[in-house]
Amino acid sequence: MSDTPEIAAARLEVERSRSRLMGTAQDLQERLSPKTLAKGAWQGAKEKGADLAEDAVDAVKSRPIAATGVVAAIAMFLAREPMWELATKLAGGVSDKRKTRKRRKPVPSKVEGAAAKPPKTETV
Repeated sequence: MSDTPEIAAARLEVERSRSRLMGTAQDLQERLSPKTLAKGAWQGAKEKGADLAEDAVDAVKSRPIAATGVVAAIAMFLAREPMWELATKLAGGVSDKRKTRKRRKPVPSKVEGAAAKPPKTETV
């Protein structure tokens, strides 16, 4: 039994539609693959990071003193424990030096020395 021209045309149209559908499915599968998604996320993160860096550079250029203050405050916050230990060691070292330093003999003041020693007088 042979197909009529209409049925043959319909079969060709079905095959074309099936081919387009399969091509679309493959495209979607490629777009949704983990590798492609990760690559897209990485590209987006790089672009966003570059934008943020440019904004930060512009902000620092417009207000260098404020930026320096912020950086110094962050650095002090991050290094607070080592700085506290250093300050404690320095303060402890000063008090230890005071304890171990040799005591000097007190020097008598001029007023006390004058009262203690009688003045030298010449006799004629």
